[in-house]
Amino acid sequence: MRQPRPDPSSAPVAGFDRRALLRRSLIGGIGVSVFGRTTAIAASGSGGLIDGFGPLQAPDQNGLQLPPGFSSRVIATSGQAVPGTSFVWPADPDGGATFLTPDGGWVYVCNSERSSGLGGVSAVRFDVAGNVTQAYSILTGTTRNCAGGPTPWGTWLSCEETTNGEVYECSPLLPGSQGIKRPWMGKFQHEAAAVDPIRRVILLTEDQSNGLLYRFRPSNYPDLSSGTLEAAQVLGSGAIALGQVRSVTWLPVPDPTVSGGTATRFQVPAATRFNGGEGAWYQDDVVHFTTKGDNRVWKYDSAADTIQIIYQANQSPTPLLTGVDNVFVTPAGEVLVAEDGGNMEIVALTPSGAVKPVIRLPNVSGSEITGPALSPDGQRLYFNSQRNPGRTYEVRGPWTAFSAGAPVPALGSLASAVTAAALVGVGTLLARREDLGGAAAR
Repeated sequence: MRQPRPDPSSAPVAGFDRRALLRRSLIGGIGVSVFGRTTAIAASGSGGLIDGFGPLQAPDQNGLQLPPGFSSRVIATSGQAVPGTSFVWPADPDGGATFLTPDGGWVYVCNSERSSGLGGVSAVRFDVAGNVTQAYSILTGTTRNCAGGPTPWGTWLSCEETTNGEVYECSPLLPGSQGIKRPWMGKFQHEAAAVDPIRRVILLTEDQSNGLLYRFRPSNYPDLSSGTLEAAQVLGSGAIALGQVRSVTWLPVPDPTVSGGTATRFQVPAATRFNGGEGAWYQDDVVHFTTKGDNRVWKYDSAADTIQIIYQANQSPTPLLTGVDNVFVTPAGEVLVAEDGGNMEIVALTPSGAVKPVIRLPNVSGSEITGPALSPDGQRLYFNSQRNPGRTYEVRGPWTAFSAGAPVPALGSLASAVTAAALVGVGTLLARREDLGGAAAR
């Protein structure tokens, strides 16, 4: 298969011109282009719109039920060339995210949950008008790449959901790159990763019925090549109940690379068990994550070190969300949860307390909804149906109150982005990106 030629405009990821990137950062204003999807953020408000969405309509030409005023298109289908390219889209598309490109377009990256070394990560690149311009691989030869998460320095963490699975740090804008293994983030049945740029840590979920919630503290943030892995212990007497707020403490995992043969979840007896950890997303000091075994959506407050259950299907007066899986949070704090099974929906948990389906894919069996992520302008939501067939969709409409062309922050509010830049240092982030690109190219 012919590999797409690297686009010169993707140079900031590998072998980039630091001076040019700094000029773009200064021209763009306070938001720095090394932040993946975060650049100059519009001063307009980011009030939630989902509460005002109308009821889902009859299926459109692509089989999707959408609110009034929304439209869809198919971006890619597994086993077929992405339209306008020669790149064949892989089977079993899963977790995803978007990243702003220097030319004003963006890239949607997507894991492949194939087994036996057939997994990996692929990417579709769009121009500023949303036209597909490229599709390519950024990781191959891995197994069951399920979810993951974006970093504030513009890389993608792809997580293997397999025994002794690992995390790979990938370069979204570098076609044909291979990513870097990060073993100190733990060898276990990974699911998702959520970077907290303020406390310089990464939260990690584990897809086991008796799994743990982990926190990785890099030795030299944002370098992920070494660090300390910890497991959460929820304090208090008895099992946590819906709505109850509990404190959390973090306990070291003594052998994160499992060199001694004992699985990480059995190395910390006092750690709290989570029933099938799934998607996770950081925004404004909070990581929302899901556990599929008990159909729960959790809220971990990083600043306060507290945790609570904000949704539980069997105790909800409106149990419209089941089969909880991947998570994305809008700038207004609306938690979008993709269903693995259920009614094949993306369901929003809004700040008002509503539980509201916003997308439904009826008449598809044996599949799951994966990879929800907004485009940088906040007007297009990307997601996948994993099987029968595997397909990647774009749904366009007023998802956010951001004006057209105003990028949505990758990690929450503008304040978070600015604070992260100040803590890490732009020069450090630039060097980090250059090192990663160079390693991937070697």
